[in-house]
Amino acid sequence: MTEPLSGATRIHFIVGDPIAQVKSPAGVTQALQAQGHNAYVMPAHVAPAKLAAWVDGVSLAQNVDGIIVTVPHKFACHDLCATTSDRAAFLHTVNTMRRNPDGSWHGDMFDGLGFVSAMQDNGCQPEGKKALLVGAGGAGSAIAHALVMAGVSELAIFDADSARRTTLVDRLASLGRCAVTHGSADPTGFDIVLNATPVGMQEADPYPLDADKIHSSMFVGCVITAPAITPLIAAARAKRCATMTGAHMFGRVRDLMVNFLLEK
Repeated sequence: MTEPLSGATRIHFIVGDPIAQVKSPAGVTQALQAQGHNAYVMPAHVAPAKLAAWVDGVSLAQNVDGIIVTVPHKFACHDLCATTSDRAAFLHTVNTMRRNPDGSWHGDMFDGLGFVSAMQDNGCQPEGKKALLVGAGGAGSAIAHALVMAGVSELAIFDADSARRTTLVDRLASLGRCAVTHGSADPTGFDIVLNATPVGMQEADPYPLDADKIHSSMFVGCVITAPAITPLIAAARAKRCATMTGAHMFGRVRDLMVNFLLEK
């Protein structure tokens, strides 16, 4: 049952630039209310240059309990948190923030855990597999870390931003858990092929990697939620690959975020 909006309602924001494409406000609101909380998630369209001022402003409202973070603010919001989880500290990125007792912010990152859980839901066990990940941004960094922690035998990372890619490759390689290398757009030889970039959201977008070289033995996943079936996923399904979509990821991430937001 939907709680009526009232003066007692607790507010959570989702902040991004742009923000119109996100589906989280309804889904996370529903999940919060399903657990008996009179709470709503509201979208906030904030440019990067205004982000710190916006966080300072909403922090003044005593009924604002949480902030969900989307593109391009996941790295910047890490620096606006007083405390974070060890995972978020390692990645220097957050996707969810909740209040500390003193009113400051505590951040964590659930994109990676949610993505790997969704892979497993769709029949892909990462352990011992060779994975190619396209994208070293906020979500990509978290997914890369989660894949390493899940036991992939090799992880190759491809991103057009060479400095960002190198930073992530070097940081993950320092864990010593598996080979972490610089990848390319060629998926040949990989068991798992994943897109963690926005490429595929617009109709005129190219593929984020060489789709002609996708093979039926590969598992192919994508973080994008709109469109529901990206050209990459459509191409993979045409080749009879097992796949997962951004919606699969979102369901898992949503549950992790809600549990975090409600944790005392």
